[in-house]
Amino acid sequence: MLVSPHRLQLTLIPLLLCSLLSFPARAQQTPSVPSVAQVDQILSGIHHGRSVAQVAVSPDGKRLAWVQGAEVRVSPIDNISQSQQVSAGTLPQSCRESDIDWSPDSAAIAFLSDCASPGDQLDLYISALDGSPARRLTTLHGDVNAPTFSPDGKQIAFLYIEGASRPAGATAAQDLPSGVIGENNVDVQRVATVPADAPQPLNATFITLANLHAYEFDWSPDSKSIAFIAAEPPGENNWWVARLYIQPVGGSPAAVLNPSQVSGPLHGLQIAVPRWSPDGKWIAFIGGLMSDQGVTGGDVWVVSSTGGQPADLTPHQPSTAEWFTWGNDSNLYVSDVAGGDCRLVRWQVREDERSNQVSMTAARTIFSISGTVGDGRMERSLSSTADRSLFVFVSSSFEAPPEIFAARTDQAPSLPPSGLGGRRQLSHFNDGVKPAWGQSISLTWTNDNFHIQGWLVLPENYDPSKKYPLIVEVHGGPASAVPSRWAMGGPLSPAVFSDLGYFVLEPNPRGSFGQGEAFTQANRKDFGYGDLRDILAGVDTVLSKYPVDPHRIGITGWSYGGFMSMFAVTQTHRFRAAVAGAGISNWLSYYGENSIDQWMIPYFGASVYSDPAVYAKSSAINFIKNVSTPTLAVVGDRDGECPAPQSFEFWHALRDLHVPTELVVYPNEGHGLSDPAHRRDVLERAVDWFAQYMP
Repeated sequence: MLVSPHRLQLTLIPLLLCSLLSFPARAQQTPSVPSVAQVDQILSGIHHGRSVAQVAVSPDGKRLAWVQGAEVRVSPIDNISQSQQVSAGTLPQSCRESDIDWSPDSAAIAFLSDCASPGDQLDLYISALDGSPARRLTTLHGDVNAPTFSPDGKQIAFLYIEGASRPAGATAAQDLPSGVIGENNVDVQRVATVPADAPQPLNATFITLANLHAYEFDWSPDSKSIAFIAAEPPGENNWWVARLYIQPVGGSPAAVLNPSQVSGPLHGLQIAVPRWSPDGKWIAFIGGLMSDQGVTGGDVWVVSSTGGQPADLTPHQPSTAEWFTWGNDSNLYVSDVAGGDCRLVRWQVREDERSNQVSMTAARTIFSISGTVGDGRMERSLSSTADRSLFVFVSSSFEAPPEIFAARTDQAPSLPPSGLGGRRQLSHFNDGVKPAWGQSISLTWTNDNFHIQGWLVLPENYDPSKKYPLIVEVHGGPASAVPSRWAMGGPLSPAVFSDLGYFVLEPNPRGSFGQGEAFTQANRKDFGYGDLRDILAGVDTVLSKYPVDPHRIGITGWSYGGFMSMFAVTQTHRFRAAVAGAGISNWLSYYGENSIDQWMIPYFGASVYSDPAVYAKSSAINFIKNVSTPTLAVVGDRDGECPAPQSFEFWHALRDLHVPTELVVYPNEGHGLSDPAHRRDVLERAVDWFAQYMP
């Protein structure tokens, strides 16, 4: 059943709620149901300011390129105000441009643009940055991303799905099922190349084979081979069983690492971010328990480029590596999450030639900030000069809007640190922009011998003499983490809740990144139990420190957070209202409905057909008669990650039990809602739901 995205009410069955205990004799702060105009005003304040989608420093450190809106701009690194637009079209022609990469000699940039077919196909262009028009290099027909120059500058490789039926990845809206399922219309992403000096647009030349779906790649230092992570199609499902390959350009691939066949702690886990060492002897990568393609986290590992047993370079670290790059053969720069902070850490690499083993020691923190960082390519990736003396990235926090920053690793005087956690601010796009929400605080607490961190956002115009309601928002994943970041957007926006007078707790319970690999793996075969105890302990911490009304606490979340919202109301009556976005109510039926079942094996230990009991243990539907909490469920009708039948099943059960409930299904939407009207509708409904049931 499809539902219009407009304010069409579905089934809402009233239930006589238990009488609330008398509130303490303290002034109450009661959020009211906002008008459309008030929501518009709040959203306008939240999204005020300019964002940067990607930033890249030239290898020689003299210039910056960045993507703002759909524009590519280039400037001297020490004077961003002198930027000029670089385009594949004739200005002021409007084109959609993205995915920038500098040539190794810093003389040119490659980027993607739809100028040849506006609003449709992206192609690869190169600009010499000399005022002449950018040159079109390709004639593509499909999905393209991640253009990367070879080290010698002669070729540009990229990921390409020829004839793609939709964007790559499981979060996009799934194709409607038809034909032979699993065999028809299977898209395969491959590594392709084009000469950087192509005099006219060319078709892509594929490097990798049609029977391998490639996710990431890296050029060898001599530009003659690539390392890449790939699996057999369908790619969206098999990332969790992907292998590491090496392939000469024009040659055949050779698997150098298969996590399902190695012994030790990496066995059966995931790998990402393959990177050649400068001497070509080693390939380092990130390995660990990961729940979502593209959301990378774990330890830094290394394996010989000829294969063999991998070695963990960062075992037992109380942090999660999310991205890294080699400095030289003797050091690595690792971008990680430690508690609530994002860091860049330089590690010394030591090679024992007698045993042919590699280890890392003597870490030095380049910067550590309570905010988020990234250059727009990958999770926590940073752009750097060729000698790694300078790293450039976009950074923001709950308090500070996004700006471009630089961090030096060599203490050179030309860019001295400014005291901003080891960073120096380069851009001033958002000077004067202030947050439209309340103050944020990093909270820590202990539960079951785990040290847990989370973020508490105070209500806008907070008055400690008043009592306030609290909304707990659980992140997706579960292998992920909530950082301090600007705007806090999305269809379930903590910023909006704060502006409307709520405390908002965003916990990073066990299963999250930021406390080391053991912490990330602590919820295996235990979904909904230990992590819920961690969350409830966080609620108790908030209650002990702030004037929160214990009778007005709600819970919400998307994806894994949607599951936690569904499961939590079957385990406790502490939550008076719940909003479950793209949730999972029945792990047994979910196994056969989703398009990414491979991610479940490392978490549950076996398939549902081999061990149904472990799936039943964490299925909210098996405890549904415990629920009295009014629950709103929202989901996209073509969600392959958390299919709509999961929300139907939960809603149907609550309706049958006469618990207040509502289900909204959004047409032509995948796991992440892409239509702004749908995202806005979810937000309005969530705000109404909490205001109605937590008055």
